[in-house]
Amino acid sequence: MKPFNPHAGGDGNLGFQIAPMIDVVFVIMLFFMVMAGAVKVETELNQRLPGSVETSGTVEFTDEVIINLPENGEILLNDEPMDPAGQRQMPKLTATLMRLKQASDAAKTPVLVTIVSEPEAKYARLIDTLDALAAAEITNVTVTDSGEEEP
Repeated sequence: MKPFNPHAGGDGNLGFQIAPMIDVVFVIMLFFMVMAGAVKVETELNQRLPGSVETSGTVEFTDEVIINLPENGEILLNDEPMDPAGQRQMPKLTATLMRLKQASDAAKTPVLVTIVSEPEAKYARLIDTLDALAAAEITNVTVTDSGEEEP
């Protein structure tokens, strides 16, 4: 048999070599096997998302009611008309506020009332509204005006 001489004559085409391809596949497979162990699982990440804070006590929800006093004297409770401008006693508003107070006392939540008065509303109408709130025994009252602040 003749010894193999690569520089000797011949066509030089040895065909498809499978052994180098198998070596490359094993090296790539080994790389991915080693790197798979270094990947962190999501449950191992120490991240705190917003809103996951636990509270120590119960959270109280307040019932907020907005009473509007427009210039025409009509009373609006959460944008719903209550009593017309001519009535000083305001029976519909007083009855609604009493029901609200009873419901909030049963639920053990405070009632917060905000009176929004227009700048040209009559002061007597504000006093009538405060009288209705006093009849319903509601004490958390805030008074503000609806006018925009001037620069």
